Formats: sequence, C-alpha cells, structure tokens
Amino acid sequence: MQNKDLENQIIENYQNDEKMMILVFAQWCINHDLDPEELYRKAYPGQKNNQALKEALELTVPKKEAGPIADDTLLGVLSLFGNEDLAFAVMEEINNRKK
Repeated sequence: MQNKDLENQIIENYQNDEKMMILVFAQWCINHDLDPEELYRKAYPGQKNNQALKEALELTVPKKEAGPIADDTLLGVLSLFGNEDLAFAVMEEINNRKK
C-alpha cells in the first residue's frame, strides 16, 4: 500500500468511527427521551445544521427496540473524539436525570 492510499484509508476509518460516535450519541438521546439535535445545539450553539447528526438520526431505532447505552460508554466515546463540550452537555442531562 502506498503512502497516499494508507493516508486515505486512515482518514476513511476515522470518518467511519466518527459517524459511529454520532450514532451512539443520537441513540443514547433517544433512549433517554432527549432531542439529539437540541442537545447538540446546546453544546455547540454557533454551529448550524449538522449533516452527520441528521444522517445518524435516520439510523436510530425507537427506545423500546434499542439496547441500553451506558452513560460512561457515551462519555468515553465523546471524549475519545475530543467532543468535550458535548460531553459536558450530556453530563448535565445525566445529573438532571439523577435528581
């Protein structure tokens, strides 16, 4: 594999992993009766429509059909991708739920 091919493969893998992270976030929100787009806007108010989130929402399933996603799992995935602002917004929701 040439350097350019390897570079392209690494970029593609990262993008696929990022899409999976967004899907995990969206499904977690659905599982907890939260609006993923609203929570995302809370974390990133300056960003307009997030196309990757819209695409992920098409892949989510209803709460009763979904498996559980642990809070720590979501926070770990968000942290892995450097989404600290979104992780903070998620933490606020987790804390509100525990009250």
